Amino acid sequence: MLVHSKGGRWAAWSLFGLLFLPLFALPLLVVVAASFATHWSGAFPSGPTTGNYASAVQGESLRALTTSLLTALAASLLALTVGTWAALAAAGLKKRAKRSLDALFMLPVAVPSVVVGLAVLVAFSKPPLLLNGTGSIVILAHTILVTAFAYQSVSAAIVRLDPAYEQAAASLGAHPVYVLWRVKLPLLLPSLTAAAGLCFALSMGELSATMMLYPPDWMPLPVRIFTATDRGSLFGGSAVAVVLMAATLLVLLAVSRVRTKAAYR
Repeated sequence: MLVHSKGGRWAAWSLFGLLFLPLFALPLLVVVAASFATHWSGAFPSGPTTGNYASAVQGESLRALTTSLLTALAASLLALTVGTWAALAAAGLKKRAKRSLDALFMLPVAVPSVVVGLAVLVAFSKPPLLLNGTGSIVILAHTILVTAFAYQSVSAAIVRLDPAYEQAAASLGAHPVYVLWRVKLPLLLPSLTAAAGLCFALSMGELSATMMLYPPDWMPLPVRIFTATDRGSLFGGSAVAVVLMAATLLVLLAVSRVRTKAAYR
């Protein structure tokens, strides 16, 4: 920390604890506690049980988890591909053109996600691209929503790259495609994995646009959580929410290990 005195560090950590626990940690802990409960006792969940997880890891909930994982994986890979391609192209543009491209990619983030869902629904409900009623329209909406984060992450990493590596490879006669594949992309690998993890996490938790688009046979887990709690199944919904958090964290930990290895290559 930037606080050098012992008393200042204690004060900073105390302030952090006072802000972090009630605003971030406590709500998540309540959800975890509710997932092991059967009823409320005053302000706290009670009636310890593990029965809520029996339905959270099988049947419709398991299918919803699989759907969320497939959607997030497809959306994050597509977003990473498009975002990286656009970021590499934008690096060679003039300042005004790059600003226009930045604004284009940030537009889906600047408006509510439910607006993006409506736009996708209207655009792809008639031929020649009839995607309404399929899982592809959900993947497309998630891709549109998370591509901006991949684009911004890779763009920031490109700015930090030392051009000497590319110049040295080019001076030795390397083809531009070879320089991109063997020099530039390996140097960007830590940022690419970080962007992929961010896109995956955002897609796993997306609800607003998904609610407008999902077909009955392609229900992601956040929609399953919403419908369960909307029907009054708060404790079952909490268990499903914990499963969602655990699955997302496991994938992010795996991505973090890949990113760490890539950084030390």
